[in-house]
Amino acid sequence: MWLVPFMLVSVNADSRYFFYSLGRYTMIRHYNAVVIFMFRSVFFKGAVLLAGVLTGCSTTQERDVQQLLNMQQNAWNAGDIESFMQGYLNSDRLRFVGSGGEVRGWQPTLDRYQRSYPDRESMGTLSFDLREIRMLGRQHAMIFGAYTLERVHDESTGLFTLIAEYTEDGWRIIHDHTSADRIPELQENIE
Repeated sequence: MWLVPFMLVSVNADSRYFFYSLGRYTMIRHYNAVVIFMFRSVFFKGAVLLAGVLTGCSTTQERDVQQLLNMQQNAWNAGDIESFMQGYLNSDRLRFVGSGGEVRGWQPTLDRYQRSYPDRESMGTLSFDLREIRMLGRQHAMIFGAYTLERVHDESTGLFTLIAEYTEDGWRIIHDHTSADRIPELQENIE
């Protein structure tokens, strides 16, 4: 497109014809159309790029959170409670809620695990069924899933909801609410 005083000369995209126009109103209309087309094009491409970046971040974060749970499952099945506990934030902010009530802090949570599972046989084999990982912003995630703990003489199953926080050491669990599927005293009363 060339601007000549009082004339707009435009070349069609496929160069089949020239369009000559005299007068400033035609120039303004044509200029406005070009600006609107460019804005729409840039806006659309920017929106597609932004959606891709955001989706990519979310997928990467979800994968990192899933790796945290995989690490915990592998550590548990290796009989290593201390390594399992590396998935939790080492802080007094940690909250664990289970059948034994609420425990606050990393060390009290480790102590509870060691009392409840004193040897390898009592730890059994743990498996997680992650049902949902929901990002709650850039630094927090909510994880919902089920667990199965198979031991020689019994099997325990239940549900859990975790809140994980992204720290300088990676993703760490700051809140763990785990419950058994069946609580014998209550199930007998319901049935």
